[in-house]
Amino acid sequence: MILDQGVHYAIPGILSLSDLHQLRISEVKERLLQRGEIVTGDAVAPISPEIELWGAGVTYLRSRDARKEESGVPDVYQRVYGADRPELFFKSTASRTSTSHQTIGIRYDSPASVPEPEVAIYINKYQEIIGYSICNDVTARSIEGENPLYLSQAKIYLGSTSLGPDITPSWLVPPAALMTISAQIIRLGVQVWQAQTSLGALNRTLEDLVSYLFRCQIFPYGVILSTGTGIVPPIDVSLQEGDTVEISVAGLGILSNQVVVIPQEPQ
Repeated sequence: MILDQGVHYAIPGILSLSDLHQLRISEVKERLLQRGEIVTGDAVAPISPEIELWGAGVTYLRSRDARKEESGVPDVYQRVYGADRPELFFKSTASRTSTSHQTIGIRYDSPASVPEPEVAIYINKYQEIIGYSICNDVTARSIEGENPLYLSQAKIYLGSTSLGPDITPSWLVPPAALMTISAQIIRLGVQVWQAQTSLGALNRTLEDLVSYLFRCQIFPYGVILSTGTGIVPPIDVSLQEGDTVEISVAGLGILSNQVVVIPQEPQ
């Protein structure tokens, strides 16, 4: 569906995001000019069951420094930051992903967890970037810091990802330098952390990240790639249940989520 002046409309002939990812970018532009029936109902995350969400790591200087600060093996992150090959990892599926005004989760067995505000790009099966959105790559910081091999446990669990609020077509987004990324944590009505960067501070090009992601891979339904974070809370700031995380990106909107603790045996 497409949002036009506050109203959601179906796109004729497009039943899901997976269908849109089958099209060339020129065809996507044509389809988004069409309007079907008005769509109502609760907001859902802009991801479909067939689409994988991947992440890129250590793509900003601040991310490198934060990883080195928390890790017992800091040299690993320095080497990734300066390497030709980026860090790419599987992050989430539709069932683990929420959207704006829904909850995100922190693991019960991680003493320290943080939001990672990022720009997500939507890539069709032809390796073309057709859209942008906001991603909160929630991370169990203490688990990843204990050992880099625990990355999957730190990154992939129920409530570890939020996407939204919508997808902005790639031809309508601001230039990277003007795509400011701001984030804050609000606790009991008080701002306890705030930071800002821009997509222009990314250490790699989006085309380079897409090229590596598609090496020896096929994504028949397209793929979403969260491009890494340039703002990480200091080591003494950690998410708590009841916190609100708000991420705003120029041209993309605001992604807001409340934090809950994910228990050992989720219901």
